[in-house]
This record gives sequence, C-alpha cells and structure tokens, in this order.
Amino acid sequence: MYLFDFTLPTPAENLALDEALLEATEAGELSGDILRLWEPSAPLAVIGRASKIADEVNLSACREQGVPVFRRTSGGAAIVAGPGCLMYAITLDLANREDLRAIDLCHRYVMEKMVAALAPHVAGVTFQGTCDLTWNNKKFSGNSLRVKRDHVLYHGTLLYDFPLEMIADCLNHPPRTPDYRQQRDHKQFVTNLPMTGAQLRSALIETWEADKPLPEWPEKRTADLAAEKYGTDQWNAMR
Repeated sequence: MYLFDFTLPTPAENLALDEALLEATEAGELSGDILRLWEPSAPLAVIGRASKIADEVNLSACREQGVPVFRRTSGGAAIVAGPGCLMYAITLDLANREDLRAIDLCHRYVMEKMVAALAPHVAGVTFQGTCDLTWNNKKFSGNSLRVKRDHVLYHGTLLYDFPLEMIADCLNHPPRTPDYRQQRDHKQFVTNLPMTGAQLRSALIETWEADKPLPEWPEKRTADLAAEKYGTDQWNAMR
C-alpha cells in the first residue's frame, strides 16, 4: 500500500483530494491501494453526500464560531473536525476483493483493521454500530465510504485531542443513531482516544503496511474538484 501523508491548505482542497484519489485510481491513472493521512488546520463541519444541513448542523453556532460547513462525496452523518482530529482515507482496488462490494462487509473489513491497529495501544477499542470506533463505549471515530465500479474510498475521523464541546455546539442530534448510543447527546457520547497524532499515524501505517511513498498525486483533478465542487455553495448547501 502507498502512503500519502499530506494536508492541503484549505478544507475544499482536502475534501477534493480524497475524491480525486478515488477517481484517479478508478481511471487507471494511479494503481495500487493508498493510505492518505491529513489533519485540518482549523475546525470545519462536514456533512454526508445526501445529508440535509438543517437536520444535522447547528448553522447559527457554526457561524458564531467561524466553523465552515462542507459536503463530502461519501454518505453518513455530519462530523466536526479540526486540529486534534486525524483524518484518514483509504482507496482499495476491488479486484480479487469481490466480497468488499457488499457494503456491510467493506465496513467490517476496514473497521477490523482499524481495531487491530489501535487496540494494542489502548485497551477497550471496539467496532460498534455500522462503522463507529469506540473506546469505553464512547465514539472517537466516524467513518463512511464511496464505492465505484472497481474501487472504494473509505475515510473517517480519529479524535485524539479535539475540543469535544465544539461537536456538541455545532451538530444537532443526528436523525439516525445506532442502538448502542442509547440516545446519548454528543457530550455523553463522544471522546478522544488517548493517543498522540504521531502514535495514530504510526499505528495505521504499520497495520495497513503502507510502506511505499505515493510517487505522484492527482493535483489537477484535486484543483478542479476544489474549484468546481467543494468550493461552491451549489455543492455544499444543496438539499
């Protein structure tokens, strides 16, 4: 697997890069699986591809705190990220992995690998719900995916030193919740994993065997997607 530990200057560019990696692998411009790691330089909220902003985001609180809202290419509910939240993205070639075309099996495959990476460092890390990682029955990682014909993009969050009150301030109670949440509010439900960003990076790189630097990246695709999609209200504010 290739490693691409790379953060671009703006949220639009960083969200665009995840999609650009998927599109470039799907188009045959890049070959092989990729692990990308990045960390936002400032807080942002990100909603799922089909999310309704008003249902999931407290827009007035976001405006007051200067937290911009963006939409990602994958599904799932809204998240808040920023410094103290490591973001990861994995592209997987589905050739010889036909089972991963089943969404539940793809979730399980990635989540079990993530648990294998983190559990040796922090006892009690588990996979719960559809695609949550938890510690002491509290969520520290939300994840989502986008499947194309021959490749999948799987990406998510890893809270380790994030101001959790910002999540409670900026997000509404989600419209759909897993049973294990037991209707807890954000303050009772989310937590930081007691690891450093460097420890998280090392654990993921080792477990995913991302031992090769990515020789090139889809710079033009990323710039085009950032300008024409992720940097526009037409995409971010739709629905």
